[in-house]
Amino acid sequence: MKFRAKIVDLACLNHFTRVSNMIAKLAKTCTLRISPEKLNFILSDKLASGGVSMWCELEQENIFSEFQMEGVSAENNEIYLELTSENLSRALKTAQNARALKIKLTNKHFPCLTVSVELQLSSSSSSRIVTHDIPIKVIPRRLWKDLQEPSVPDSDVSIYLPALKTMKSVVEKMRNISNQLVIEANLNGELNLKIETELVCVTTHFKDLGNPVLPSESVSQNRHPEDMAQVHIDIRKLLQFLAGQQVTPTKAVCNIVSNRIVHFDLLLEDISLQYFIPALS
Repeated sequence: MKFRAKIVDLACLNHFTRVSNMIAKLAKTCTLRISPEKLNFILSDKLASGGVSMWCELEQENIFSEFQMEGVSAENNEIYLELTSENLSRALKTAQNARALKIKLTNKHFPCLTVSVELQLSSSSSSRIVTHDIPIKVIPRRLWKDLQEPSVPDSDVSIYLPALKTMKSVVEKMRNISNQLVIEANLNGELNLKIETELVCVTTHFKDLGNPVLPSESVSQNRHPEDMAQVHIDIRKLLQFLAGQQVTPTKAVCNIVSNRIVHFDLLLEDISLQYFIPALS
């Protein structure tokens, strides 16, 4: 296995850093999947056991000026690495305004993802190199089947989200009252965030959000536009997702499978992120 990549464009470097920071807030450890065309950051907790899942996808040609990799074999030209998300985020924090960033797979008594940052010295035209060795675990081929893009049933309702900062502010206040939250939405562009306790019921209403155009064969086509689909979730898991956002997405969609799961689809420039939160049992 071999992997080597380089970033020289400052905008691409800052973009990659923001993505890394976001992943660090969403997952303590994650899987980095490397393929010839794409990089994926994956969190694959078992949804059936109440864990969240994440699938983040980057087109490598939009980030890296150089990119070389050889997978485990010609038939399985991929590499799966497990790493601590914060380690990568911390290494990239030193790369602000850097000349270049290099990432490669190395072995220094243990497998590493080595990040080399070329920094411009302000007093001269010379530079210095800062190197970070991030310990990683190479995931064997037999375990790859558990790290594929999650598949979920067709949504009962899909709806565009309000501004994530606004939504985060609302959820933070609701968390002071309850750890459980009801998300409900319909095909008329209405989204409600609701908490209910023995003492109080609080609901925040969002209207005129709009709904994505659905395929003609979608089960949602048969729903009355006013009918709400809802799911009960752990409010802390939603807040973790909202707190992890580092950039304003160009598109943000909430997909509800009634009483089963809610998953969020975000498009951040050339990066897509799917985040899955199961319903409370």
